[in-house]
Amino acid sequence: MASTEEDFPRGGKTKQTTESKAEPVRRHTEVDNLFESLKVGTLLLGCVKEVADLEVTINLPSGLLGYLNISNISDSYTKILSDHLDSASSEEIFSLASLFSPGMLVRCVVARLDTAKGGSVSIQLSINPKEINKGLTTGSLKAGLILSGCVESIEDHGYLVDLGIKGTKAFLPKTLTSSQLKVGQYVTSLLEEVKNDERVVRLSISPTAVAQAVADTAHGWTLTNLLPGLLVKVTLHGLILEFLSSFTGLVDFMHLEPEQASTFKEGDNVKACVLYVEPSTRLVGLSLRSHLLQPGGDVDLVATERIGEVAHGCKMTALHHLSGAMLELPDQTVVFVHRNHMKEPMEAFNLNRVMAKPEHTCRIMDFSPMEQVHLVSLRQSIVDAPFFRRYHDIQPGQIVQGTVTSLQNHGMMVKVTDYIRGLVPRTHLSDIILKNPEKQYAVGMIIKCQVLSVDPQAKKLTLTRKRALIDSSLPPFLTYEDARRGRVSHGFIVCVKDFGCIVCFYGKVKGLVPPNELSTEPVVVPGNVFYVGQVVKAKVLNCDVEKEKLLLSFKAVAGGDTERPPKPKFDFEVGKVRQCKFLTGLEVSILPEETPALLPMMHLSDHMSNCLLLWEGLQEGDIISNIVCLSKKKQIITLTKKPTLKSFLEEGVVVAKEFSDITVGVQLIGWVNNIMPYGVFVEFPYGLVGLAPKAAMSDKFVGDTAAHFQLGHTVVAKVTNLDEEKHRFLVSLKVSDVPSPERDGQARLIRGLQERKAVMEMMASRGDSDLLKQLSAVTIGQRMKMSVDEVREDGSVTFKSDELSAATVLATKDHAPGKLATGQECMPVILHVDLVTSEVYVSLMAKLTGKRKVEAGSTHTATVHHADRDFAVISLGDTAQLTVIQTTNHLNETFRFDAEKLTAGKTLAITVTKSSCEELEGLPLVSWELAPPISKRLISNSKRSKGMYRYGDMVKGKVKTVKPTCVLVTLEDGSTGCVHVSEIQEVVCVGTFPTSFLKIGSEVTARVIGGREGNNNLSLSGHRNLKEDADVKPVKTKEKLKRYQVGDDVICFVSKVSLNKRKLKCPIILYGSVFTLIGSLKSFICIIQGAKHPEKLFKLGQAVSAKVVTVSSSKPSRLSLSLNGVHKLEKGHVIMGLVQKLDPVLGLLVKLPFSAMGTVAMEDLADKYKPKPLERYSKDQLVRSVAHFKPGLKANWTSLKVSQVKMKASVVQDPEIVSLEDLSEGQIVRGYVRTVNAQGVFVSLSRSIKGRAQFQKATKYFVASHQDYAKKVPQATLLSTKILSIDKESGLVDLSLLQEDTGKPDVLPESLGLHLRLTGEAKEKRDATKKRKRTESESKQGTVENVSTKKKKKKKKGKGEDSDSGVEVYFREEEEENKLEPAEVEKPVPVQPARLQVTGGFSWDAALSALKPASAALGGEDSSDGEDGEVNTKPQKKSHHEQEVEKREAEKALTKLETELMDPGLRPQTAASFERLLLGSPDSSLLWLQFMAFHLQATQIEQARAVAERALKTISFREEQEKLNVWVALLNLENLYGTEESLQKVFERAVQYCEPMPVYQQLADIYAKCQKTKEAEGLYKTMVKRFRQEKAVWLSYGTFLLQQGQSDAASALLQRAIKSLPNKDNVDLIAKFAQLEFRYGDVERGKAMLDRILTSYPKRTDLWSVFIDLMVKHGSQKEVRAVFDRVIHLSVAVKRIKFFFKRYLEYEKKSGTPESIQAVKDKALEYVESKGTEAAR
Repeated sequence: MASTEEDFPRGGKTKQTTESKAEPVRRHTEVDNLFESLKVGTLLLGCVKEVADLEVTINLPSGLLGYLNISNISDSYTKILSDHLDSASSEEIFSLASLFSPGMLVRCVVARLDTAKGGSVSIQLSINPKEINKGLTTGSLKAGLILSGCVESIEDHGYLVDLGIKGTKAFLPKTLTSSQLKVGQYVTSLLEEVKNDERVVRLSISPTAVAQAVADTAHGWTLTNLLPGLLVKVTLHGLILEFLSSFTGLVDFMHLEPEQASTFKEGDNVKACVLYVEPSTRLVGLSLRSHLLQPGGDVDLVATERIGEVAHGCKMTALHHLSGAMLELPDQTVVFVHRNHMKEPMEAFNLNRVMAKPEHTCRIMDFSPMEQVHLVSLRQSIVDAPFFRRYHDIQPGQIVQGTVTSLQNHGMMVKVTDYIRGLVPRTHLSDIILKNPEKQYAVGMIIKCQVLSVDPQAKKLTLTRKRALIDSSLPPFLTYEDARRGRVSHGFIVCVKDFGCIVCFYGKVKGLVPPNELSTEPVVVPGNVFYVGQVVKAKVLNCDVEKEKLLLSFKAVAGGDTERPPKPKFDFEVGKVRQCKFLTGLEVSILPEETPALLPMMHLSDHMSNCLLLWEGLQEGDIISNIVCLSKKKQIITLTKKPTLKSFLEEGVVVAKEFSDITVGVQLIGWVNNIMPYGVFVEFPYGLVGLAPKAAMSDKFVGDTAAHFQLGHTVVAKVTNLDEEKHRFLVSLKVSDVPSPERDGQARLIRGLQERKAVMEMMASRGDSDLLKQLSAVTIGQRMKMSVDEVREDGSVTFKSDELSAATVLATKDHAPGKLATGQECMPVILHVDLVTSEVYVSLMAKLTGKRKVEAGSTHTATVHHADRDFAVISLGDTAQLTVIQTTNHLNETFRFDAEKLTAGKTLAITVTKSSCEELEGLPLVSWELAPPISKRLISNSKRSKGMYRYGDMVKGKVKTVKPTCVLVTLEDGSTGCVHVSEIQEVVCVGTFPTSFLKIGSEVTARVIGGREGNNNLSLSGHRNLKEDADVKPVKTKEKLKRYQVGDDVICFVSKVSLNKRKLKCPIILYGSVFTLIGSLKSFICIIQGAKHPEKLFKLGQAVSAKVVTVSSSKPSRLSLSLNGVHKLEKGHVIMGLVQKLDPVLGLLVKLPFSAMGTVAMEDLADKYKPKPLERYSKDQLVRSVAHFKPGLKANWTSLKVSQVKMKASVVQDPEIVSLEDLSEGQIVRGYVRTVNAQGVFVSLSRSIKGRAQFQKATKYFVASHQDYAKKVPQATLLSTKILSIDKESGLVDLSLLQEDTGKPDVLPESLGLHLRLTGEAKEKRDATKKRKRTESESKQGTVENVSTKKKKKKKKGKGEDSDSGVEVYFREEEEENKLEPAEVEKPVPVQPARLQVTGGFSWDAALSALKPASAALGGEDSSDGEDGEVNTKPQKKSHHEQEVEKREAEKALTKLETELMDPGLRPQTAASFERLLLGSPDSSLLWLQFMAFHLQATQIEQARAVAERALKTISFREEQEKLNVWVALLNLENLYGTEESLQKVFERAVQYCEPMPVYQQLADIYAKCQKTKEAEGLYKTMVKRFRQEKAVWLSYGTFLLQQGQSDAASALLQRAIKSLPNKDNVDLIAKFAQLEFRYGDVERGKAMLDRILTSYPKRTDLWSVFIDLMVKHGSQKEVRAVFDRVIHLSVAVKRIKFFFKRYLEYEKKSGTPESIQAVKDKALEYVESKGTEAAR
């Protein structure tokens, strides 16, 4: 027994600390002789005590505690944890609380023994089956064994259990489990069956079977593989038991049942449980306790409420020298005390002293579930401790002592006992808030604290170190029952709000102190008086215990609970004048009621500069008069002292007290309440607030709203718009909308100066500063004796004065003329006194001395000498009289341009209203307006302030930079001037470069001729003959233009040569003003040889001579110049032009110099006609031509013939035909087809002469319609013709195109299969038949004949064959009026010479149908013999029928025009047309995009951007797709024409206003189309991170990669997508990627991907259809048939198989053979028969 106890002693004391849910604290076991034999590898049976997030606490035999880490459960569970941390795996992870439960028995092994600082040891355990069962092998597995393991994986029908035995798989069927198991869960199971040579075993976890299983010798147990927890049959031999026939084990006295210990006899056979196995010493511990032998596998944990209990009168019943002793408590409970706890820690063990005591006092420390016994301690230090382990023993309000363990940001951790720790929050470290707690507290310091609250369940303890609470003598409020009405106690503030303070006491007791109970004095803002953590004394006003509501008061405690007479109720009324007492900050109290209120600083005055002065001058207790109540919100009264608001409210003219009173047009006075980028909010009395949008803030452009107004500014507003539904209204602050009353500015001036005077007097009366007294005695205009103190570098001077000894007296540079010496005596004039900075501004200017009296009504030119935000000091002309004016004449006039601001030196036109005003301390009262600047020079160049120059000043400087067109000069004061190239030399030689004569650093003298305010640059003139006294006056631009006449010679300088537009821009300065003179196409008149490279002829800055062509006085003002001396067009000039239009009828339309237009007929394009003459030309092509000027016409005939342009001999194959005299009958000439109509083929022989070939003379074939002929012979076709006849009187030329006449082939080919025209007898027979029919028709229509015979005719007779046009056409009104084409029904023209007629003037845009031969008017009055071809050449009166026809045709033309305008598909051609359409369809993105394209065609990039911005603002926010279309167009525009920065800005805006994903996708597509691979790939990477749940993004990225040939990257992307997207999308995603592989990548890879999917999901017929389509397109016939054969054997619905059979049959019909078609039919028949057989079965 003794030796056994030495090897493995029992008992022991466990030591544990509190545990947090987030991070369990490792518990330690105190060092004693227990660990001398406990070794790593010892197998133990344990019981789960507690389960934390990352650790499990396990009770071991003999009262030991071990700790199971989350990584020591099993390999499968550890792998799941690792995968989850590495790749955010979606596999479910179960917490330790779901795997283990308190009371569970587990087999464990000692993994390691950790020794911490201080000697404490922690037992680290493991239940990994590899460690537990490492003594077992596959050969030792037999049915009936009890093994432990962990669930490795969950299968369909059961679980795979990890037994830790290599080569063996353990399967646990689900049918044998009563609950769902989880991966990593510990199981104790019975091995039921061994299969496949011990490679597979079947388990059972039935509690009954496991409990009844007993280890047997047949199982082959050895000391090597013996496991704890086994039930064995033992034979008693004292405390040494014999089991498994040859093994021996020990039974601890604590593992014997007390009742049965005396009944055991040696040799008895009983059942025991293995407790531990020590492999190295072969020591086995057994237990005979019944709770370990019962079925179920769990131990019932006894309630541990007795832990910490102190028991008196305990008797020792048994003593074990090396282990401990058994005690019996007064209630007969048997407990165990370890040997170490029978003495104090540092004392030696004295057994005699322990046994000498008859009774003992002990404290219960813990409960051991393995032995089912309590563990106690006899140590006096533990017994006397107020509390030991349980948080239940600590009560709020207790004083405890502890040790500081750590200092953290949220507070200080304190160890009260080894098992109890508490927190002192940061606000409770002291009575005040400590900024550096580490200076007062250190780790290890012993401190005394008071318990604020304790939560035993969560093991949280909150302490305080506030002395006011610890030392308080008042009764604490531990519960709501303690807080009886009228009681007073100390508490601390935990929250400060507008509705009061929340005070907390002990535990969960807390109450509210309302605002009226905070103090005896009014408290408007509690946060200014109280703070969180403040200890306060509160009195209970009311307590509701059931609802746990507590109402407290600070005021009752401070006031001693004395009742005060009730204060009179304040009668609030907006506009009522009151007095108030200034308290502090914004707070005032209204007298006499002393009602608290707010008076914001911005409401002290109308002048914002005075608000700060008044604020600085007020002190606590000051009485403020003339205030009015403004509004009341949430019991807070707001006051104002603004005079304008006060008078507005006093006059009773307030027209709006609530929203319903507001009407459009009403004017209100308010103040700026808030400033936003889109406008300012204006508040009015009675709490009304309106918005002044940016456009309605000022008559001037508003860029930054903050630059126009500031908070509190008083304004006059006019209501412009009302929103009845939302109770909102808009106002306008424009000065033009709200005119100011007469002399309003003077009234505000007087009030503002009176406010300043009052502040000065109030501050001076306090007598606390000599400076204030001195400043208050100074007035503007006063002269005072002073001496110069210092002359500063910038020219300003400071003075000393006995009367202003404490102030700074200053004179600026402009007000200190002459040379002053230090100490010099002088008498300056006071200009301004600044109370804030304590500065006094004075002046020594001579014109301010010697005052003269001014009279009321007189006008003067005043000069500003000093100006601040609200006021300015001016002098009245030469009177030396000073006065003060308001800087603005209107309340709303807050913003001025730099030229309008009142600055020193500014001149004003003023009118004296009063010569002496009492309110202004005797200064004149004036009204003013800005005066034009006076062009006077300052005193001298040396005394001029920087940048103060006037027109005509002489300046000196050094050359800073030399450029081709200008020279930059640095002046003496540092300013920069610019000398233009035209202002360098008086006489300029053509071809020279004037700027080259000046070198950098050289000194020059120049005269000021202009300037720019924005950048302080001066325009200078550097002519040599500048005179100092010359009076130079500026000349307006229009006057300079008048000096130039068309044809004048001027010298100009090249500033830019535009190569793309072929323009030469030459800016020139004329008499001091800069003009931009553009020599456009006129410049090319002189650049014939170098027109293609003008930059070689002209260099920047070069002087050239030019003639004035036109003078334009409209903006921009400019001159048009010519560089070749020609300033107008004349006949015969060889000129350059730009081709504007190519017309197959007219030829070329050419833009000529001097805003003229010209046309080049096709006959004038070359000396030799070519078949396709217009092919050589294109739009904007530069051509050289000869002008044929026609007076009175803007359009001129021009010719491109080489013989005329170059004036040299040239081979002329087609001579120019000027008139009919140049033609003769029988002559062969060439010409271009102009038109083909019913009268024949019209051929253009020259620009003015056309001929006609009738159809019988045009071809030998019979043509049924002239339209058929026109299709074969289009316009501009080159033909050879023979002149048959010339009628010079009528201007008609008859032509022949027949082969026998021209020698050329017929114009119509034989391949058309046309009939030959009738000739000879056949022709005569046909004519006779027609004549007979016509005679019969004439007899029936005698009336018509009579009418026709009365008309006078002029006929042209000829042969019958000649008059036949070749088409069945009769010139008779009766038969042809309904058959004529619209182009033929035209107004008859007067008889002219025989040529084409032009009616109504000449138009280059007219259609060819407007040009018609004279013969087109014939035929209306033919005789019955229509074939005679007689033509009436006299003008005929229109018949009634003709007028009707003409009217109908006009209506048809008008209807056609209206239809075109109404046609939505007709694309507009002008900006006005687009605007008209946008009015009807403002939300149509298509129309907006067409508008953008219209501008882009004209390279108007900025206009296109503007259209896009308009579209984004105009299109309704509901039309998301329409807006997205515009954003995409704008992205395309910026990508093509903008920069990367502009594109990125548009993209960021688009993402902000649209759904982000489509915008990203569109930009990626844009990058991809433009081959910006790098940008596109970067954007796609961002997209897959931001939109990882969107399948379309992955597909788009994959498409891009495959298009770029990156197949491997696409495969990797697919794997990423599968992990990111839900599982339900994986199949479709892989299918899409497979299709992409077919289209862009590797076909074989695509086949493999689709094949794998269909193998796993064979019933996805939609994917089969896709696979078939792709294989038909990309695969071989054999492969396609293989796919069809697979799909028709699927086990799917019959109708789906029918669909695939149809497709199979269609494929074979298209690509197969009759045999393959029959094979498909046989397969279909076989399938139907098989289905019928199955149905029959």
